[in-house]
Amino acid sequence: MVYICYCTEQLAAEAEDLNQFDSLNRALDDAVERIVAQVGRHIILGLPLGLGKPNRLVNAIYRRVATDLSLRLDIVTALSLDVPQPGHWLEERMMGPFIERHFGQDYPRLQYMIDLKAGKLPDNVRISEFYFQSGAALGNAPQQRHYVSSNYTHVARDLADRGINVTAQLISADDRGRYSLSCNPDVSLDLARLLADRGQSCLTIGHVHPDLPFMHGDALVEPSFFDLVIDQDPGQRLFALPRLPVSLQDHAVGLHASRLVADGGTLQIGIGSLSDALVHSLILRHRNNESYIGLVERLATDAHPIEDRKPFEHGLYGASEMFMDGFMHLYRADILKREVFDDLELQQQVNAGQSVDAQGHGAIMDGGFFLGSSEFYEFLSGLDEAERPRFRMHGVGRINQLYGGSEALEIAQRQKARFINTTMMVTATGAAVSDGLKDHQVVSGVGGQYNFVAMAHAMEDGRSVLMLRAARGTGSKRTSNIVWEYPHTTIPRHLRDLVVTEYGIADLRGRSDEECIQALVCIADAAFQDELVERARSVGKLAADWEVPARARYNTPEHLELVFSEPSAEGLFPRFPFGNDFTETERKLISALKKLKQASSNKLALAAAAWRGRPERHRESLARLGLDAPKNIRERLYARLIAAMLD
Repeated sequence: MVYICYCTEQLAAEAEDLNQFDSLNRALDDAVERIVAQVGRHIILGLPLGLGKPNRLVNAIYRRVATDLSLRLDIVTALSLDVPQPGHWLEERMMGPFIERHFGQDYPRLQYMIDLKAGKLPDNVRISEFYFQSGAALGNAPQQRHYVSSNYTHVARDLADRGINVTAQLISADDRGRYSLSCNPDVSLDLARLLADRGQSCLTIGHVHPDLPFMHGDALVEPSFFDLVIDQDPGQRLFALPRLPVSLQDHAVGLHASRLVADGGTLQIGIGSLSDALVHSLILRHRNNESYIGLVERLATDAHPIEDRKPFEHGLYGASEMFMDGFMHLYRADILKREVFDDLELQQQVNAGQSVDAQGHGAIMDGGFFLGSSEFYEFLSGLDEAERPRFRMHGVGRINQLYGGSEALEIAQRQKARFINTTMMVTATGAAVSDGLKDHQVVSGVGGQYNFVAMAHAMEDGRSVLMLRAARGTGSKRTSNIVWEYPHTTIPRHLRDLVVTEYGIADLRGRSDEECIQALVCIADAAFQDELVERARSVGKLAADWEVPARARYNTPEHLELVFSEPSAEGLFPRFPFGNDFTETERKLISALKKLKQASSNKLALAAAAWRGRPERHRESLARLGLDAPKNIRERLYARLIAAMLD
């Protein structure tokens, strides 16, 4: 009887799921037919960056056009997130279980991304993006050809100029009948205002996602904002970014950058391991100040004139186009706590240190879009009624510039602003290479970096900070990221400001070319300093008698290892400072596979590894890859190679 009841309940649940799925499909089909009826045979679809794409609706539109050559579809978007797709069979064994666990078996991948990667995009479909997942589009000709290089604040204008006639995004709803643009008011708000001003018509579709956090600020919109709202569950898990490791090199960069953040100031940061390292060091500075200062004094051989090493008494206010995990960690550490108010007189009183009745009710975070881990989404959803209004979302027209509203108010709110971003390379005279390569291949995109760099120069106490690793690669393939010149730049040298590597800080604002070269040589890897010096001397940019300071000759990975291995630093800089999504066995294997990949170009090293590898020592780890009982010569070879890398 128990078994019969169980089966009946299971069948009933499955039937309910099927009914919900059928209802969703009908709603999506109806939406597609309405789009075609309203805008005609040429659909120009604007989709939000990142998290806010309604994948199932997008796939329904795509399928409709792909099967009807009388229709044409242009999709204009950015950061089309896709589940990682392993290539090598070993990578599949490693990543397959993790992908299924992290993203779910039924995550609806964007079909246009699948076809783009496979070179099977229909002739009547074109995808144009203004920002890629880092490195994901390298070598993909259609993506590279149709890339749109645009400042984030100009994207709404560019969409309008392209004749956008449909927009669609995931939204959230509350029990009071209100809607929120949640993760993506960034371009949506600016585009809606611009289209209204121009008198351009556009069908605006919102798809309610039950798990999407309900955000305040300008993200709160009236139901009339949308022409169509689909309220069936979209059946897609929120795309959560895996938490990645932070290397010792990254931690050193973050430690130096943390010295530049002023208590009582404003913070903008991006995403990635360098940003995670920065946040970790800010928390260390606040919670364990003695250890923090001790390490800074050993690592930084001279004090920087604008540095701040003290704990955060007044705290920080976040004003960042991207709202991500780092701000959550700063809030939990009681660092993200400086309040701002939308009344200029009140804000000026607060800045002057006066006590006002409104304190305790101001905003502490203003963002343009959010993207992060599952923990971050749960944090946002769990904010109570008092906390929630303190975390606001807006259009990038307000976040990424000073003249999106009241310039005087924006400056008053963003006092002591530090706009901290990452870059790939910096030239010897201060230009930055952040988004593309010398052959015009686009790695990512400009995004808001130029906006924030320019904003820093427009503020009396604002500074732009660009973080990068001084060098990359290993062995004979190790190269400097501080280069003499590069054919492509993202930030021109006339906007040079603060540059940070694992070896220190270079202050380039207002400096001569010679002073900039000297400062950058002093934070370059020692292996490449002489080459930069000789090149500068050869073209008359550096005095013949200038010598690299003795302290800068210690700019080596070995010296970093020595400093971070001291007892006072031990345990303070973990590889996963904010938790991780991998098991202990998976973490070991990821490290081993990385070593194997680095050794793959050296046949002698591979042969030696295969000879010394002892699979019997690592049966548990090899079982995770199905190599504990190899079935053929290939598997036996890889079992020995991986065992060697695990030793």
